[in-house]
Amino acid sequence: MSPVSHALRVRIPLRLATGAGRLAARTSRRLGIGAGSVIAGRVALGLRPDVLSALAAGRRTVVVTGTNGKTTTTHLVVAALGGPDGLGPIAHNAAGSNMTDGAVSALLAAPTARLAALEVDELHLGEILRAVRPAVVVVLNLSRDQLDRVSEVRAVAETVHRTVTAHPGTVVVANADDPMVVWTVGAARERVVWVAAGGGWDGDTRVCPACGALLDRPHDGPWSCSGCGLRRPDPAWWWQETVDGATVGHRFVPPVALPLHLPGRANLGNAVMALAAADSLGTPMDRAAPRLGALRDVAGRYGVVVHHGRRVRVLLVKNPAGWREAVDVLVPGRPVVVAINAREADGRDVSWLWDLETGPLAGRLVVAAGDRAADLGVRLGYAEIAHDTEPDPLVALDRLPDGDVDVLATYTAFTDLRARLTAPAASRELVGAGRGR
Repeated sequence: MSPVSHALRVRIPLRLATGAGRLAARTSRRLGIGAGSVIAGRVALGLRPDVLSALAAGRRTVVVTGTNGKTTTTHLVVAALGGPDGLGPIAHNAAGSNMTDGAVSALLAAPTARLAALEVDELHLGEILRAVRPAVVVVLNLSRDQLDRVSEVRAVAETVHRTVTAHPGTVVVANADDPMVVWTVGAARERVVWVAAGGGWDGDTRVCPACGALLDRPHDGPWSCSGCGLRRPDPAWWWQETVDGATVGHRFVPPVALPLHLPGRANLGNAVMALAAADSLGTPMDRAAPRLGALRDVAGRYGVVVHHGRRVRVLLVKNPAGWREAVDVLVPGRPVVVAINAREADGRDVSWLWDLETGPLAGRLVVAAGDRAADLGVRLGYAEIAHDTEPDPLVALDRLPDGDVDVLATYTAFTDLRARLTAPAASRELVGAGRGR
């Protein structure tokens, strides 16, 4: 773009750019093309490149980034801050549109909100932080993901490091249990709040990200590196499972109950990260923690759909770390459909299938489904996991014996299946028609 054309676009009145964006979103919804969570921002940015900074001015913003858990944690931040019963309305990219156009759309949709909670893709973090200048940045975890788009995890970590370093006045809430995050954020950084959020899959941090030496990881103890001295920082926040559920702790105040209905240890960690972020904005955990109990479903994740008399729970997976979190919440003995697509939104590269922990599938009734069912079948075959293959996930469900089912699905398989499961019964044949098998 020439400097002249750029200057002409900047001079377009902000009201015109934002109005055009909102009109595009309404039109998209009326035509059934989409929810408008991207097109509004894309149109507004096309007319006014500085629209994000203009819309963010005067707002206090929390930005959530990381490989896994962005959508869930951002929803938890919104719940913790309390909305109308807390600090007021909150602008939020609730549908998970986490690039620049999605952030613009979120702010357009809530023009009077003085608070914003935005999940942000790691590769778009620099652009969005420069425009938004958030009060808090939450860094959840960093691991391999969509190698064809995102690149190797250390390259992503270096990008996040440069971005965070460029904003020394921003509070960073960071996961002390992830060595890649600690290396990225910098253990010596000022204005960092360390959280013992927990660590699951360690395939990218078996060696020190700083020096390459083997990390010392004692069972249930803090990790450290004998080569360069990088070690787990002392956390200010943590969670603990109890006989009644879980509690959240802080070094300066007594622990409180964590009434979380989202399943799994990973979500306990996400919840504590959200509470630390809310506390940084002035909402203490004794007020924020009880509000998390109202959240039971996050953009379709963890929700249950009744299909032909059976309860179907669809869980999102997209990389080895996310898979580890998902299999942690599988119901013992329940059949599992694993639906793997490799479209643009999923990432074309399915080599990550070879890093999956397949042990939790042993002894279950398993069906390989999705566009890449054959690739998954090869992986399961090498792992000696007995399975059937049916590329269409809905057909796979219908072929299973009566009873409840868990589905693990990549992004496009997740959204497609959720749409087909929730479509009116009379239209399901049409929704699924023409799908290759």
